[in-house]
Formats: sequence, structure tokens, C-alpha cells
Amino acid sequence: MSTQNTTLPPSYLVDTGSRKGLLAWLTSTDHKRIGLLYLGSMLTFFFVAVGLGLVMRLVQISPFEHLITAETYNALFTVHGVIMVFLFVVPGLPAVFGNFFLPILIGAKDVAFPRLNLASWYFYMAGATVVIIALFTGHGAPDTGWTFYVPFSLHTGTNVSLAVFGAFLLGFSSMLTGINFITTIHRLRAPGMRWFRMPLFCWALYSTAWVQILATPILAITLVLVILERVFGIGIFDPTKGGDPLLYEHLFWIYSHPAVYIMILPAMGAITEILPTFARRPVFGYKAIAYSSMAIAGVGSLVWAHHMFTSGLSQVAVMIFSLLTMIVAVPSAIKVFNWVSTLYKGSIDFQPPLLFALTFIFLFCIGGLTGVMLGALAVNVHVHDTYFVVGHFHYVMFGGTGMAFFAALLYWFPKMFGKMYSKKAIYASWFPIFIGFNMLYFTMLVLGVMGMPRRYFHHLPRFDTGHDIATVGSWILVLGLLMFFGTLVHALFKGEKAEDNPWGGVTLEWTIPSPPPQENFEEIPTITTEAYHFPQEEIG
Repeated sequence: MSTQNTTLPPSYLVDTGSRKGLLAWLTSTDHKRIGLLYLGSMLTFFFVAVGLGLVMRLVQISPFEHLITAETYNALFTVHGVIMVFLFVVPGLPAVFGNFFLPILIGAKDVAFPRLNLASWYFYMAGATVVIIALFTGHGAPDTGWTFYVPFSLHTGTNVSLAVFGAFLLGFSSMLTGINFITTIHRLRAPGMRWFRMPLFCWALYSTAWVQILATPILAITLVLVILERVFGIGIFDPTKGGDPLLYEHLFWIYSHPAVYIMILPAMGAITEILPTFARRPVFGYKAIAYSSMAIAGVGSLVWAHHMFTSGLSQVAVMIFSLLTMIVAVPSAIKVFNWVSTLYKGSIDFQPPLLFALTFIFLFCIGGLTGVMLGALAVNVHVHDTYFVVGHFHYVMFGGTGMAFFAALLYWFPKMFGKMYSKKAIYASWFPIFIGFNMLYFTMLVLGVMGMPRRYFHHLPRFDTGHDIATVGSWILVLGLLMFFGTLVHALFKGEKAEDNPWGGVTLEWTIPSPPPQENFEEIPTITTEAYHFPQEEIG
């Protein structure tokens, strides 16, 4: 495709000079400020959800088993799931690093629709606010789990309707972001920035944006139907009124499995930015990684029913969805192969972002392999609705998207804030994060194989040891997280000034000052080299 005109319309140049302080931030259409608004909001919600998870782990060891009631426990795991999935992991990397860096990486001054970009953050905050209101009004926090499965979500007396409406609003935020990113990539690439000269993080955001646009409306419609059924009793999902609860499962997972790729594709893109910088060599198999991002987005939208193997699907459907689940692992494996090949014989500069990127690869591989296991019918039937599924999900979402988020934050922190953090403190925080994470979630995999059901408030004595190990692991993990973010907060206020290019990166963000100026570039750059073009003497 030919490169489009990058001249910005007057709407980009909204005058904010008369606005100061908080109002200037709340009305800004600068993509970088909006990315930082997302970052602050999401990390606040993240630590709330971490606190809820810590309480849930506490009640699984005997000294604290009566700390809360069973009803409160059900509400906690619902709220924990809703916050982590809808408020942190799904918006995650696109909302923060996509907003901040996508225009810079393609040589633009802003996203295609700056006001729409700000509106997406307001939809995000509105959805979050509605969800929070739902916790303290009506008959209390929803107790259905983050999936809001019917028929229970239709008959529970808790405030499901308001929580579901909050998730509906969050869907609009996701769709607006997707529309903006696709248009930005198509229309605002710098002269010479051909498709296969774009950084691979842009390819990951592009693939993700299509899933956001095409899959999110299905969830939005489904959630509206739940509200209508609760309010008017129209009988779409309720079997007592001629409805079909399996229809809800299909509609929910038609969105929610592609949503896994909304979460993980940008994470993969961020890792693909980090590895060549610290290996001092170009990405191995650039086109293979670009095409695999599109393949994951495409095939990943066809595998939803592997969540439903125990729901009575026909044997033909089970075989097809099991096969598709195995196939979707192939483009992910291509990425892992190319990442390792990028590092092979590179001049490795072992910095904190690389450490967390390698952690991502290790933990994501465990999550991916356990996912392939769940794609096999025999294993799935045995471990369905057990802690094995919980462990797998956290290895993919937290071990994958979470660790990639941390790696990206470490990589781009000097550029975003113009400050450098203590590398020794970050290295020190990695040990409790890695050890605590695996103590917590690998133990869940073992408990699941042993038969421990998920979402149970109490458990049999034979599961005591596993729960004790997992709970101690959660304490170690939280300690590491506090050390990690404490280091970054300290750097924000007391850190040394960062160089414009502290890592020796070769993508466009490292060619401008730290932090970037309002419109990124004094002049739109002209791209004359391929992506990740390192000087010959630096290549290992």
C-alpha cells in the first residue's frame, strides 16, 4: 500500500494552553497523556485486585478459614476477575503503550482521532465507575464469577445488572481504541514506512485492533441480553422460559477466547521490540512474526468451544474445536522460535527489560503447553472446572501479559518519564516475583490434577499442603510486586535523568527527546531502512 499523507488536520492542534493542572490532563488529546492516564488508572485497579486475591488465598489456609463468609468469597473472586480481566489485562498494553508509542513508532504526530482517543479513556473510567458502584449498591457485589454465567446470573439477588452494564461500557472503550489504531496505521505512517518496515509492536496492535472491533460487539450484545432478561424476563437464556443457557456460553466465549489474544498479542509485540534491542541484531524472521500475529488473531477467533467440551457438544464439534486449538498453538510457537533465534549469537546486553522478557517467554510457554493439554478432550474432561484451569489461565494472563507489561514498562520507562530506575532494585524484585509466581500458580496446576475444584470456599484435608504452598507463594509474589513498583515510583521522583537512548534502540522513539515533546517530531521523518537496522559493527 502507498504511504498516505501525514499532514495533521487542525483538530490535532487543540489549544490546552489556558488549562492547567488536572484539568489539562482530563481534557488533553495528546496520545501520550492519554496513555499515562490509562497507566495510572490501570495500576490502581491492579493493586485493588491483587489485594482481593491475597484475601482469597488467606482463607484457604486453616488459621484464616473463617476470615470471611462463603458469600463474600464468591463476591471477591467475581470482583477480582472482573477487575483483572476487563480493567487491567484486556486494555493493558494497547491502552498504555499502544497509545503512547504507536504514533511515534510509525512517525506520526498523534493518533488518527485524538478526541475519540480521549473518549475511549472516559468510557473506560465510566465502565470502571459503574462496576465499583455495583459493589456497594443493591444487594451487594455480583457473585457469579467474571463470566456471569446464566442461569445463575439471571436469578442471583446480587447487583449483576449494573456490573454487566459496566462491562458493556468497557467494551465501547476497547472498540474505540481498535478503530483508532487501525486508522492510524493505515493513514498516518511516515513517508517510506511501508507495511514491512513497521516495528512488530505495530503489527501486534494492528492484529489486536481487528479482534477488538469484530469480537467485542458480540459480548456487548450478550451482556445487554442478560440485563433485558433480568429486568423483563424475556426468556433468551432461561431454560424455564424456553431459553437456552448454552447459547450464552457460545456467545460469551465467541468474544472471550479472542479476548485472550487481545490480551496476549500486544504482549508478544512488546517482547519482539525488546529482544532485538538487547541482542544487538535484527529480529529473526520478521515476516513470519508479522504474519503469525494475524494468524493468531484469525484462528484464535475460531476455537471458543474448547471451553465447552463438558457441555454436551457433538463428537464432531469436539474434534473440530480440539484440532483448531492445536492449530492456534502453531503461530505462537513460531514466535517463540523466532525470539530464541533472535537471541542466538547476539551480543546480549542483559538489562532488566530483557530479564522480564525472558521470564515472559518461560512462563508463557508453560501457559501455552497447559492450554494445548486442555485442548485435548480426555485431559479437559478430567481437569475441567478445577484449579488446573485457574493455574493455566494465570500462567497465560499474568505470566504472559502481566510479565510483558512489566518488561515493556521497564523498557520504555526512561522514554516515557525521562528518568532512570535502579537496575539493582529491579533485579532484586525479580526473585520474589518469579519464585512467588511459580509457587502460587504451579501449585494450582498440581491441585487441579489432584481434583481440587475451582471457586470452592472450603476444601478437603488432602489439599491442605498445596493450598499452604500456594498461599505462601502469594505473599512472596506480592512482596516482589511492591519492590518492583516501589522502585519505579522512587525513580519517578528521585531517579537520575535518563539519556534519550539508554538501551541503544533503533526504532523511532529512541530518536526523539525523553520524555517526548507534545507532537513527537519537529519534522515527520522519512524512513529509508528496514525495521531493526543496527549499524554493522554492533551486530553480534
